[in-house]
Amino acid sequence: MTAIMAVWKMSLGGVKKAFGYLGNSGSVSRAIKMAINDVEDNPAYTSVGYGGLPNRQGDVELDAAFMDGSTGYYGGVMGVKGLANPIDTAMELSKRHLNCLLCGAGAEQFARINGFTFKNMLTAESKKSWEDELQKQTIKQEAYKGHDTVCVIARKDGDISAGVSTSGLFMKEPGRIGDSPIVGAGLYADSSIGAACATGFGEDIIRGCLSYEVVRQMEHGRTAEAACKTTLEKYISRMDSKGFSLKSISLIAVGMDGSFGASTNLENNEFTFVYADAGHVPAIWSIADGKMHIVQDTV
Repeated sequence: MTAIMAVWKMSLGGVKKAFGYLGNSGSVSRAIKMAINDVEDNPAYTSVGYGGLPNRQGDVELDAAFMDGSTGYYGGVMGVKGLANPIDTAMELSKRHLNCLLCGAGAEQFARINGFTFKNMLTAESKKSWEDELQKQTIKQEAYKGHDTVCVIARKDGDISAGVSTSGLFMKEPGRIGDSPIVGAGLYADSSIGAACATGFGEDIIRGCLSYEVVRQMEHGRTAEAACKTTLEKYISRMDSKGFSLKSISLIAVGMDGSFGASTNLENNEFTFVYADAGHVPAIWSIADGKMHIVQDTV
């Protein structure tokens, strides 16, 4: 029952490492850390970690969270600066019952006390993107094309957990927090049911508590794929009735029944993710027009 799932093509390298580790008696928490660190450390992915695109003031503000589906424990950091791997600090915080979600200076202080690495997260390339954006008359905030928050779900035997990390929207207001570090919105895990994560426009994801709702749908007998599809369709319909137009949202889920699935409302109706289990080598998948298929096998 070993499986790992992550959003976007950018996760492939990390998922391959983490899946191999899981197969060698590794834990789900360590596998999630490995997969997310791989993206956090790569400046080519400008929506996560090192090289993340900054806020309006030119600061890279990072959010991350981790939830252990077997214990129900959860930890997160919000709006931290200079923290090389925010998921590591979130995982450390998840060992706590209280004071498990910290923001800004408090989260940074906790990370320093516990020996986590700090560095300048703004690369020359991300700084130039910020400077170029400042020259425009209108600053446009959009979801990233082909990458966004890195979300990872890992399942092994009777355990399942989920982790997320992001630098958030480019040119966001200083202090802005999206869905990623919010339990029930950006992620949710329960080892008796399954786990789900969300990527896209955080404010819209928060309004729907979407990751929790996907897990609730699985609890009532739906497969992971059906739970993602039903959750997103119902949410879109409900918000449409209020005259509220949702921006980009994509969901992934893994069930304890062995199922996995995704759903999206992206304009081109195509969303990529990475998946691997005992019957599937790590590969890039796509969901388009409601159907999942492999687009790049990595044998």
